[in-house]
Amino acid sequence: MLPKKNPTQTESWLKLTNLFDDHLFVHMREQFDQDPSRSKRYSQQAAGLFLDYSKNRITDEIWQNLKDLANELDLSTAINAQFTGEEINGTEKRSVLHTALRLPSSQSLIHNGVDVVPAVHAELQHMKSFSEKVRSGEWKGYSGREINTVVNIGIGGSDLGPVMVCEALKPYHTSIQPRFISNVDGSQITAVLSDCDPETTLFVISSKSFTTQETMTNAQSAKNWFLASGAKHQDVARHFVAVSTNLEAVRDFGIDQQNVFQFWDWVGGRYSLWSAIGLSICLVVGFNNFEELLVGAHEMDKHFQQEGINSMPTTLALLGVWYSNFYGAESYAILPYNQHLNRFAAYLQQADMESNGKSVDRNGNPVHYQTGPIIFGEPGTNGQHAFYQLIHQGTKLIPADFIVAAKNHHGLANHHHQLVANCLAQTQALMMGKTAHEAETELKTQGLSSEEIEVLLPFKIFEGNRPTNTIVMEQLNPKTLGALIALYEHKIFVQGVIWNIYSYDQWGVELGKQLAKPILKALEEDQVFEGDASTKQLLDLIRKFS
Repeated sequence: MLPKKNPTQTESWLKLTNLFDDHLFVHMREQFDQDPSRSKRYSQQAAGLFLDYSKNRITDEIWQNLKDLANELDLSTAINAQFTGEEINGTEKRSVLHTALRLPSSQSLIHNGVDVVPAVHAELQHMKSFSEKVRSGEWKGYSGREINTVVNIGIGGSDLGPVMVCEALKPYHTSIQPRFISNVDGSQITAVLSDCDPETTLFVISSKSFTTQETMTNAQSAKNWFLASGAKHQDVARHFVAVSTNLEAVRDFGIDQQNVFQFWDWVGGRYSLWSAIGLSICLVVGFNNFEELLVGAHEMDKHFQQEGINSMPTTLALLGVWYSNFYGAESYAILPYNQHLNRFAAYLQQADMESNGKSVDRNGNPVHYQTGPIIFGEPGTNGQHAFYQLIHQGTKLIPADFIVAAKNHHGLANHHHQLVANCLAQTQALMMGKTAHEAETELKTQGLSSEEIEVLLPFKIFEGNRPTNTIVMEQLNPKTLGALIALYEHKIFVQGVIWNIYSYDQWGVELGKQLAKPILKALEEDQVFEGDASTKQLLDLIRKFS
């Protein structure tokens, strides 16, 4: 089990509080001037990723005390507990072993007396065999035509992971186009199906229980659309497959039992893209590329296990704790300078906020310190023309991760040079800022009068000292993407350990589902709603308009 220590009661936390007060007004610009080796000392490499974290408001003493905090909270014990399959999801009494999905077949991991690795690789072989049949054209639709579109129907982790990865690996797409349906809002499925041909479309229904309301509503509507095209009920088996453990419900739906892919209760939804939930990824980019995704993630797993407190995930985690709990930062920006990573921030929103959005500690007590931050972001350079103003000159401290690849896939060198230049310039600007003297000198060179300068000067000053990390990879490919995702997975885990919360449950999503049931019943059966006055008023208004 995980340690259950209140971080604020540790000696390191008290020291960090004092260090924060002592260094509050130290500017990073001065630190770089005084320490030419700073960037080399505050850099790391692992699994094909390079992290420069020198543009942070830390000193060697602060950094050592942050690592001491991790030691005091038994991070090494927690890492071992996760990787060996202990039930670290305490409220659900489950192990958390998505890392086992990335283990090579030559390794073993005993869980409840059984080596899980053979079963993982058997399922991978199942995914490989099926995806290669579809991609080669051996698997055909009911009319004899080859499949050219795969529609993944899922929600939450059964959607966000596959969507993000398929988008990130767009240069690796071949003949099969991906589509995704997650929202129960009928406008999404209507739009997606309008682009599909029922004779050449394959649906992947991703629901462990095969009872998830949104997913099954969308799956049934997709089936109705398919049958309305002239297909027969027996044709469903050629166009629908499932990722589920509910074999009876899957059979009743019309799916062939040979085309049911499984995963295990030790795989959490938001960490499931490595499992059969990634079937749509295999179908779109090929099993070999999916395998490379696993390899990259496993390399980051090994780095995290071996380096522990000195690892790259722990570095990002400790910096996040420093800003959340001592500076009071409430949000965190993920800023990939790669258009293919345009869904990465959305993916991390679930991974981070569903994991660490907790206000009760592992002892069952309310916490009196900040836990999970608000995650947001957009690809550069789009974000520069949107919310960067707030990061540069706003009243809020917003730490940010900049992610960039040295090589591109498109071959347009001038575009890529501009992209990289903007990425590096933004981190430089956020660190250095612009002093009043620099701003005044700049305005003078523009020929402005003293009166004009006096009016404009306050608006031209940039405080700077805004923290950033920069993550560089040679190229965005399946392997580096796997490492990048695993980097953030482990970062989230480390922060949960430090905050003494359970990162792998999500009870907060349950209440809304429960309360939706009587409202839905009132809508469908035109019954009187016996709830609060506000909800009743809104429900009555909606029924009146509909």
